[in-house]
Amino acid sequence: MAKTRAGIINVTGYAGVELARLLAQHPEVELTSVTGRSAAGQKLGDVFPHLADMNLTITSELEEVDFAFSAMPHMDSAKGIIPLLEKGVRVVDISADFRLHDAAAYPQWYGFNHPAPEMLEKAVYGLPELHHASIAPAQLIANPGCYPTGAILALAPAFREGIIEPGIIVDSKSGVSGAGRSLSLKTHFSEVSEDVSAYALEGHRHLPEIVQELSLLHPGQPPQITFTPHLIPMTRGILTTAYAPIAAGKLAAGEKGAEELASLYREFYRDAPFVRVTPAPPHTKHTWGNNFCLVHPTIDRRTGRLVVISCIDNLVKGAAGQAVQNMNLMLGLPETTGLQAIAVYP
Repeated sequence: MAKTRAGIINVTGYAGVELARLLAQHPEVELTSVTGRSAAGQKLGDVFPHLADMNLTITSELEEVDFAFSAMPHMDSAKGIIPLLEKGVRVVDISADFRLHDAAAYPQWYGFNHPAPEMLEKAVYGLPELHHASIAPAQLIANPGCYPTGAILALAPAFREGIIEPGIIVDSKSGVSGAGRSLSLKTHFSEVSEDVSAYALEGHRHLPEIVQELSLLHPGQPPQITFTPHLIPMTRGILTTAYAPIAAGKLAAGEKGAEELASLYREFYRDAPFVRVTPAPPHTKHTWGNNFCLVHPTIDRRTGRLVVISCIDNLVKGAAGQAVQNMNLMLGLPETTGLQAIAVYP
């Protein structure tokens, strides 16, 4: 049986090159076309020597493929995807261009008017742990953001079961690769090394994504979330710590309540192959290079607060790996296909 021909729009960014790495070892898909405006005409292996064995040339336009990934920047991605959709090509978009259901939110959070608002209701938010059944038949998947992936998976079981009250705090710390590959003073080595900083205190553009998806889990109870991202001097990884008051009477007191909480999380993710509920707080290094989200829920018994730690690799489960996971579901393959790698350690 012939392999599915896949293409990557904008292979030269961190998400795009990570997609190429993952697809290079996929048993059912062949990467046949990659684009990159700044590197068009060059061999993929000349730009990224670790991919030399793929023997691909970077082009300015995508060649004929059965399946496409777009790793273009926000706004540009939608414009590039629309012609593919019109041809019947199935697409996973790694940008934010189809994540939000409300077109009016794009000028506020992303600074542009959406070029195809009619497509927003057709796009499926690609978090398999929440939308598994909707992803398989979809033509267009909006791959979640890296921060929302960690935050939503940390809070989804508790929010759906109504065991927490409004007033959620999400504190996330990300490696520098989350800012992309383009040169920037903010991610210059001398600026970020030996330094940790908070940013986007006025509101990060991933916040509406988190609110949107949690709201769907418990209609009628919109979450009130304070989200503060931080930049940390490492290449990969996101560690999220989420806090929320536990509603009175929802969990037993003491150790029994902690056991009930862990059981609730294990049941919620029982059929999720890439989420593991851990007995101890996970480290970002435990997810380096793989598609897992590690989640550790606990209770601060002094304050009656839920505390949940989650860890992901922002370039894998937070971007390229989740995109491949979505593709697998769309192609009718086991969602773990090509994604069984164990974390790199140390």
